Amino acid sequence: MPMRKASAEKLLDAVDDLVFSRGIESTPVDAILARAGVSAATLYRGYRSKEALVAASLERRHERWRETWGSLIAAAPDAEGRLLAIFDAIDDFAARPDGARWCAFLGTAAEMSDPPAEIADAVTRDTDYMRRTLRDLAAQLPCANPGHLAEQILVVVTGELAMRLRDKPLRKSTLGREIAVTLIAIACTPTTN
Repeated sequence: MPMRKASAEKLLDAVDDLVFSRGIESTPVDAILARAGVSAATLYRGYRSKEALVAASLERRHERWRETWGSLIAAAPDAEGRLLAIFDAIDDFAARPDGARWCAFLGTAAEMSDPPAEIADAVTRDTDYMRRTLRDLAAQLPCANPGHLAEQILVVVTGELAMRLRDKPLRKSTLGREIAVTLIAIACTPTTN
């Protein structure tokens, strides 16, 4: 018998609530089951392991992130605004009820130096998506090396997300945006020969 959608959502919500704030290793399966209000049999009907459940939760989070960021890219007035939309998306996503104090993908990567394949794949997909999207958005600007600009902004975004661990959980991405604006200005300034 396949798992009911409501049970799957409860399990994924429990992972969001517990694992992405406490950590994968320090959150036992029993705590996830208790939070979700489902049995172990229900869990293993849908997921072969705790790691598979965490990977599924990361995938769901990735889809929600893509929706949030995508809507802000679409609403931006110009190419620079589309590139900077990632900072608005970070703030909007963090303020959601299912948002987290920082990035679940960074937390997972930091906690697991040698993650199981399904978790490693989820983290890689998120990183690749951000890198590719930033590169595509940077290519819309008149800069000589959009790939380099995209990589610089990805590093700034990662720093913004990490600072949420040091500062108030809902700090705004104002400084990261300011740094990105400066990087864009430098990258788009024509060089004189």
